Amino acid sequence: MNNAESAALALACKERGWAEAHISEDADLVLINTCSVRLTAEERAYGRIAHYVAYKKNHKPNLTLVIAGCMAQRLGEKLIEKYPQVDYVMGTLIRSEFPSILEAAENGTKAVLDLTEKAAFSFSQIHLEEGQFRSFIPIMHGCNNYCSYCIVPYVRGREVSRDPQNIIQEIRLVGERGVREITLLGQNVNSYLSGDTGFSALLKLIAVEAEKSGISWIRFLSANPANFSSKTIEVMANNKVFCRHIHLPVQHGSNTVLKAMNRGYTRERFLELVREIRTAMPGITLSTDILVGFPGETEEDQKKTLDLMEEVKFLYSFMYHFNPREGTKAYDLPYRIDEELKKERLSAVIDLQLKHTKELLKGRIGSTEVVLIEGISRKNADELITRTEKDEMVAVPGPKSMIGSFGRVTFSSLKGNTLRAKELSSCLGD
Repeated sequence: MNNAESAALALACKERGWAEAHISEDADLVLINTCSVRLTAEERAYGRIAHYVAYKKNHKPNLTLVIAGCMAQRLGEKLIEKYPQVDYVMGTLIRSEFPSILEAAENGTKAVLDLTEKAAFSFSQIHLEEGQFRSFIPIMHGCNNYCSYCIVPYVRGREVSRDPQNIIQEIRLVGERGVREITLLGQNVNSYLSGDTGFSALLKLIAVEAEKSGISWIRFLSANPANFSSKTIEVMANNKVFCRHIHLPVQHGSNTVLKAMNRGYTRERFLELVREIRTAMPGITLSTDILVGFPGETEEDQKKTLDLMEEVKFLYSFMYHFNPREGTKAYDLPYRIDEELKKERLSAVIDLQLKHTKELLKGRIGSTEVVLIEGISRKNADELITRTEKDEMVAVPGPKSMIGSFGRVTFSSLKGNTLRAKELSSCLGD
């Protein structure tokens, strides 16, 4: 989501005649778009803010310094109290004020932001970086779930769904600009509801428009299992434009912990959903999020998470241990897990996931798949990095001219978590 919003803000700059600085020290305006999902993300943002505050103070007093995003929304004016050199704190709910900031920077004046817009989050028209062949498209904003460990509802606010015709218009625009893959975004993407149009109905509309606009692949992030309907599965199964990969955050394998997390589903419901998805779309891959060390978690709870992983066999997982976030319900929960024990449990989860990832990818050797060619390998300038619709990364020799197009490969080996192929052929004419 931050990538998409950063692209929209960069586009707003360009539309007013601003150009990207080749090095940050040459910039007249620096915008730091922050994240609050993890404490470590805020710590990195603090480091970046401190760097530019010092630079402005010691070298460039006329620099306009803007802090945007979730951290700005959460801390507000406290950031300016801590860093007086910061000019503007622009939370997620007042991004529409950004043109006023640009105008003030152009004129050497100070913008007065209208903070009354908090109740009416507005979506940008387009979220595409120039020259890109993949695009993130936000379809909803905010979250009503209030999982007990999560700060997102407090910094993103209540759910707001984007008008479906506005979404269709953006898909048409990015298709005209050569985009071939889109990812629909939302903090709780499948709770989308605009008027009578729910998530599955929206996917139907998007599938039709994608075919007209030259969009070949559609993905979405992040889907809550509690909101994943049979209608959504049916629409995906009936439309090949939807990639055969779903990120489905389970968070934990124990019903006791899931209830304490306020996730809204049980272990049994999650496994039932996985079976329904795989029955409708054989060969689909799944990824997930797993949180260990939640307050009160027992060894038996940990075992249930590992058992669930064994049953589902995710292609990959984003794994982390509990960090208390002030302002969330879990912050004051008793029975905190010792830091070393949290790390031990996380290590066990990581080891099991690495085992599953290796097994699944090894089983793919010899298969032939269509891939989207993403760029040049950082490890070998003669190789291209590509990705399958199942979200598998593949390295293969090939010409740079094919970047941004589709090709076909046969997997020949595995190195780390990257499949390898010996030849790349074009998909033209298929």
